[in-house]
Amino acid sequence: MALDSQQQRSAAQFDRQAGNYGKQHILADTRDVAALLELIPDDEKHGRALDIATGGGHTALALAQAGYVPCIGDLAPAMLENARKMIEAEGFAVESVLFPAESIPFPDASFRIVSCRVAPHHFSDVAGFIQESYRVLEPGGYFMVIDGSLHDDDPETAEWLHQVEKLRDPSHGRLLDRATWVRLAEEAGFTVIQAELQPMLQPDLEWYFSAAATSEENRTQVRKLIATASPHVREAMQIETGEKVSWTWQRVSLLARKVV
Repeated sequence: MALDSQQQRSAAQFDRQAGNYGKQHILADTRDVAALLELIPDDEKHGRALDIATGGGHTALALAQAGYVPCIGDLAPAMLENARKMIEAEGFAVESVLFPAESIPFPDASFRIVSCRVAPHHFSDVAGFIQESYRVLEPGGYFMVIDGSLHDDDPETAEWLHQVEKLRDPSHGRLLDRATWVRLAEEAGFTVIQAELQPMLQPDLEWYFSAAATSEENRTQVRKLIATASPHVREAMQIETGEKVSWTWQRVSLLARKVV
């Protein structure tokens, strides 16, 4: 499996951090997944589900609990193995395959649903990932994405957050705003059912650093960016600098369908 430079950075980062993505991780709360699944009729919640860049496997587990047969993919071997063990420990059989999101090693029309949660901002080719997801979905199948995002038409905040994220975790790629997600999904052939921004409070800056094992040098640079953030960025991100430093970021919650 040949990886490009961005994929190599992501694989190395998440192999190192795999042990931190267990049941106590913030992503173990899958209420955001449940909210999107509610938009799918109950009699359609069956068949194979592919969870791309599965991380800790929390999304795949939620899909299995909803009635799907899970298959998980990731490009970090340790992450994939831990996710498989966690899902199997909950009583579900799961297939696991090592692959990058931009090159899915399955035939056309292999899955009823494809999901990806809090990962695309690490991808080297988001449009390619969406096109591949469309290809491996059955006609009538669903595409689910939840990822860090931004308000539309706010380049100043987007650039500030990009700098912060890249310093915190060098495997970070780029956050996309809601409008870009909709455009890319429609260009791939999907019919978008929902694409909403939902606010999420970051617990605190130290948690944010620990989650990515940020170097001390980069932590210092992030703190400087926070201290010098413009009034507009402070308002857009709702930056709080009291006893704990925190802010609110946006997540896009998108559900689309392959209608052919």
